[in-house]
Amino acid sequence: MTDVVITCDDLQAALDFYTGPLGFRIDTIFPADAPREARLSGHGLTVAMHGAPAPARDRYEPAVVVTRQGDGGFGAGRAGMQYRDFLPDRFGGRVIASHIRIPDGGPVADYVHHHDVGFQVIFCVKGWVRVVYEDQGEPMRMQAGDCFLQPPHIRHRVLECSDGMEVVEIASPAEHETSVDHDMSLPNGVIDPARVFGGQRFVFSEATAAVWQDAGIPGLVCRDTGIGAATGGTGSVKVLRAPGGCDALPLGHDGEFRFVFVLKGHTAELAAGDACAVSPGIDYSLERLSPGFEALDVCLGVGSGSEWGRIRVGVGSDPGIRPRSDP
Repeated sequence: MTDVVITCDDLQAALDFYTGPLGFRIDTIFPADAPREARLSGHGLTVAMHGAPAPARDRYEPAVVVTRQGDGGFGAGRAGMQYRDFLPDRFGGRVIASHIRIPDGGPVADYVHHHDVGFQVIFCVKGWVRVVYEDQGEPMRMQAGDCFLQPPHIRHRVLECSDGMEVVEIASPAEHETSVDHDMSLPNGVIDPARVFGGQRFVFSEATAAVWQDAGIPGLVCRDTGIGAATGGTGSVKVLRAPGGCDALPLGHDGEFRFVFVLKGHTAELAAGDACAVSPGIDYSLERLSPGFEALDVCLGVGSGSEWGRIRVGVGSDPGIRPRSDP
C-alpha cells in the first residue's frame, strides 16, 4: 500500500529532493527515457510520484519514418542520461528507439536495476561505457561498434563512461518499467554465460571480433551479432557495410519493425547520425550507398531459425517518407 501520493510539475527535481536531503530510495521508475512516474521508499513509508502526463503521440500509421541528426534535441532521462527519440509515435507503443548520450564522462549515477522488456539492445556509437551484468562476471567495457543484448530482467548497472559517450537503444514494448534491486551487488560472484533470462541469453558482441560475410546484396557485407540466435528469433541485429559502395539496400520486410541507423557514410536519403524505421509490408530501399557506408540494422519479429527471418528483398512502389515530428 502506498502511504503518500505526490503530483509534481518537475519529477526530476522532486526525485533529487527525496533521494538527497530526505534519504529515500528509488524502487521503480517509468519510463526510462522521460520519467513521469516513480515509486520510492524510506523511513517506513512508500511514496508514489506522478509527474507530467504522457505526451500526445502521433497516431501510428504504417510508413517509413525518417529522423535526421538535427531533428529535435536531447531531453533528460533516468540516471542523468540524455535521450533523443527516433520514433515519436512509438509504432503504436510496440517499440522505442532512442539515441542516448552522456556528455561528461566519469562515474555514472546508476544503481542495480532491471527492465520489464521483451527485447532490448544497446549499440555503442561513440566513446565507451563500463557496465556490469548479473551472472556475467566482471564489468565489461563496451566501445564504439560493440553491442549488448540485455535479456528481460537481467540485473545490471552502468558504472562509468567516457566523455561524449553515445549509444543507440531499441526496446520493446516502448514504455516499460525499470525496477531497482536494492539487495543485489554486482558483480555477484557468478559466471554463467549460458543462463537464460526470459527465454533469452545475454550477448556481448565486440566489433574487434567481427566476422564479415556476404549479405546477399551486391556490394554489401554484414556482421552477425548473434542476437537472433540468443533471442530465439525475437529480434535480429546486424551491422551492414558497403566497402566499395552499393546501389541499393532493400528494407522491405514482413516482421514487426525494421530500424536502420547510419554509422558511417551516407545514402541518397540519409547521412551519418540519421535513422529510418520501416513498417511491415512496405517495399522501400536506401539508394546509392557511399563507399565505406556502415549502418546498424535491427529487425523485430523476424521469426525463429533465421536472423533474416521474413525480411523481404525487393523494391516496389515508393510509400513516401514521413519525416519525424516531435511530440
